[in-house]
Amino acid sequence: MHLDLSVALAGLFVGFTVGLTGMGGGALMTPILVLLFNVQPLAAVSSDLVAAVVMKPVGGGVHLRRGTVNFTLVRWLMVGSVPAAFAGVLVLRQLGDGAVVQERIKLALGVALLLAAASIAAKGLLEVQARRSAPGGRSVERPFRVRPLPTVLIGVIGGLVVGMTSVGSGSLMIVLLLLLYPMLSSSRLVGTDLVQAVPLVGSAALGHLLFGDFRLDLTGSLLVGSLPGVYLGAKVSSRARDGIVRPALVLVLVASGLKLVGVDNLTLGLIVASLVLLAVPVWGALDAAVHPAPAWASAPVGRRLVIGAQLVGAPVGLGFLVALAYFGLIRPHLAIPVAPQVAAEPSGGG
Repeated sequence: MHLDLSVALAGLFVGFTVGLTGMGGGALMTPILVLLFNVQPLAAVSSDLVAAVVMKPVGGGVHLRRGTVNFTLVRWLMVGSVPAAFAGVLVLRQLGDGAVVQERIKLALGVALLLAAASIAAKGLLEVQARRSAPGGRSVERPFRVRPLPTVLIGVIGGLVVGMTSVGSGSLMIVLLLLLYPMLSSSRLVGTDLVQAVPLVGSAALGHLLFGDFRLDLTGSLLVGSLPGVYLGAKVSSRARDGIVRPALVLVLVASGLKLVGVDNLTLGLIVASLVLLAVPVWGALDAAVHPAPAWASAPVGRRLVIGAQLVGAPVGLGFLVALAYFGLIRPHLAIPVAPQVAAEPSGGG
């Protein structure tokens, strides 16, 4: 079996991102294989899913040890996601043969990436709103109650998308769970999703082994890099600046998605540049607003000035520079409030 060092390095990057944020595995790895390494879309999806079967338990094991997994949700999600993921592979087989199916997979993957980017951005905005409405800017978890039917439907939607594109087991499903269960903490959402993703990607991988275009050398190269990457990412996740990681991930997903749906290079460059110049300062302003006034006691400048400079300067490009200064020089000095532990959210037993 031939191991490709460049593919392994790409796997290292993606694995680290997954361990760091809990999302971005298929959403990053599959388009990297298609766009940078000229791998056929079906082979990229098949090989990435098989690699994820080995990679997902590494991140899930970290959360199992930390007790941040809701097993009741895992069970209900599996009811919908496991059969739907296998069915997604069968749906692929009905889309056509040869170049036709490859182009359709490429288009479906691009749409899935754009949805994933929107879902990550939506998750960040929902968390900002939750913190802004909580006393002292701290997220307070409300009592938890399982809603079986909507949870199964989330599993079905996520399973179909994962089976067809390898995208969605992290980004899309986490956001859907957040919309349904806003009382769950981010760590429990990520932990629950990573654990339920193990049988989900296992089912999808089995379908691709039987009906897809699995390549052993490609999968082996991915695992050489992704396994140490996801482990290292999980180890440093508690110290990561999520306010920087998520916007970067959204940017990569948008660029990859637009490229896969056929946007030309000039238009793509203009869109990405616009996102960088406008979205980064807006994200920085939202992040600054999350931190309550007491957190700014040791900051070199005031909160209103930082927020206003980013928003006012965004249309002319100055907001981007202010945002870089905020994330690099000011944010490290802010005191981040620690959310209180709430006993109302059980682990779900099991």
